[in-house]
Amino acid sequence: MSESWKIKWLRWRFNYYPAYRHSGARVIRIAEDLREIVVKLPINRATRNLHGTIYGGSMYAAVDPLHAVMIASHLGRDFHVWMKTARIDFKRPGRSDLFAHARVSQAELDEIRAALVTHSKIDRDFQLALADADGAVAVRFTLTVHIKRRGAHEQPMNDIVFAP
Repeated sequence: MSESWKIKWLRWRFNYYPAYRHSGARVIRIAEDLREIVVKLPINRATRNLHGTIYGGSMYAAVDPLHAVMIASHLGRDFHVWMKTARIDFKRPGRSDLFAHARVSQAELDEIRAALVTHSKIDRDFQLALADADGAVAVRFTLTVHIKRRGAHEQPMNDIVFAP
């Protein structure tokens, strides 16, 4: 099944956003339901450190926005969604291309929606790993996403009109 134009556009936006592009990572697949994103972090001149392995900063930058974007796309414009904290556990050096499979299940999205009915803001932890093609994990992340209902006085960024 081929990608829809919406998904191709989102993948292009990820890959050409300067902060993401300069990390060296590339989004290679986004599920049509926006609940899974696959990222490839190649080892190349831009991502290799002086020891010949992938920079830890490139590893984190490759996974930083994934869960926040997936959750925000499902919750809509009535919520702020951003990364709050990250715990990084380096297991071994990244000596080859690394891959991350970020997922948010429908059950997790339902739990988040239910929690936001009674709370104005919540934090949710997600586990994610970067591994080589053989499945050997180089780094594990615990990413905390902060989700907050927008105040009545706040407009979503896309709806703000700037006067000339």
